[in-house]
Amino acid sequence: MPKETFFNLPVEKRERVIEAAIDEFAAHPFHKARVTAIAEQAGIAMGSFYQYFEDKKDLFKYLIELIMEKKLSYINRDIVENRDKYGFFQLLREAYLSGIRFAKDNPSLVPIGMMLASDKELYREIYGEHEDKGVDFFRRLLEHGIEQGTVDPVIDPAFIAKMLMGMTYSLTDFIIEDGKVDLEDMGVIDQMLYFVENGIKKRDN
Repeated sequence: MPKETFFNLPVEKRERVIEAAIDEFAAHPFHKARVTAIAEQAGIAMGSFYQYFEDKKDLFKYLIELIMEKKLSYINRDIVENRDKYGFFQLLREAYLSGIRFAKDNPSLVPIGMMLASDKELYREIYGEHEDKGVDFFRRLLEHGIEQGTVDPVIDPAFIAKMLMGMTYSLTDFIIEDGKVDLEDMGVIDQMLYFVENGIKKRDN
């Protein structure tokens, strides 16, 4: 997390630093991104940067946290709008669709997500720190589905939420395979959702 000195800065100056970080991490892999470029674009001295952050990774982790909070807020807004209109499985699909819409509405953030997803070690480290937020999102969705009667009440929402989170991570490689995030990715997501809803056991007609 940033140091207290960063949060004491005027909002406009903090935003300049964040925008500079977005530009640099969108243009370069994490290990090639330069603190000097971020500081120069933000209009701060190099010495000041280290008064605000421990190092480049500290800034990057904070940036990912901001992106995740923004994305979850975006998805939650769509879910709240539709929660009384759709059953669990349609709501789950809407959540993934909302994630794609978020990418389309925030194109400057997409390269950062693609870069992070391609760096497996960094991906596990960064997202491991935020896994609870995703699990909690799925858990609440499952509990709502049980209340609606669209999800079997025998399931353990906390356990299934962790499984959904794990499957979501596993989808990443397929989604970034073509180098972009768009509605075509719903084909892969729908395969996962079919499995979630129906399993793989062959049933007699």
